[in-house]
Amino acid sequence: MDAGKDNANPTIINPNDLPSRRRRSTPSTAKPRGIFDALVPQYPDVLGPSTASPEELSGVSDSASSDDGAEREEIDEQEVYDLISTITDPEHPLSLGSLGVVNLDDIRIIPPTSPRSRISSVQVLITPTTSACSLTTVIGLGVKVRLMNALPARFRVDVRIKEGTSSSADEANKQLGDKERVAAAMENRNLINMVNHMLSSCE
Repeated sequence: MDAGKDNANPTIINPNDLPSRRRRSTPSTAKPRGIFDALVPQYPDVLGPSTASPEELSGVSDSASSDDGAEREEIDEQEVYDLISTITDPEHPLSLGSLGVVNLDDIRIIPPTSPRSRISSVQVLITPTTSACSLTTVIGLGVKVRLMNALPARFRVDVRIKEGTSSSADEANKQLGDKERVAAAMENRNLINMVNHMLSSCE
């Protein structure tokens, strides 16, 4: 037993038992980006409640407006789960899916609230392996970075700690929902290295 870990003996789910709809990935020719590049807002208030009018939201992003006249690929909860379930836990050499930290039932996609808006929301609830986990915020940040890099700009990403699963949920949720705190994380080299390691297992 490793006394240095918050939860030395977590429950592990067989990867073959995890819900999945994997697609064969194709090599990308896009210029590599830093893991936090997607956290730079592409439209007003990307990490928090928007004060923009429906008119502003409807034309706020080049990538969103480029959908005009073209069929958009629909993204569902299963696809979001597939994007984040392979993230490596910062404490164990196992995926967040295998540890039950992310679950398909805890993912919601909320469509645009106005016919004139193209902005949808993705909400993900995280379940730490123990209520005393000290890396809860780091895990949440890793999930947030992964989705903001992988999803189209027309999606807002809202990552929270599931109620009743962590003694530090309130503080972690404040940090994950605060743009200034997230921006500060972008300047923390140790944190960037940790998140880089977590995302290294993602396709």
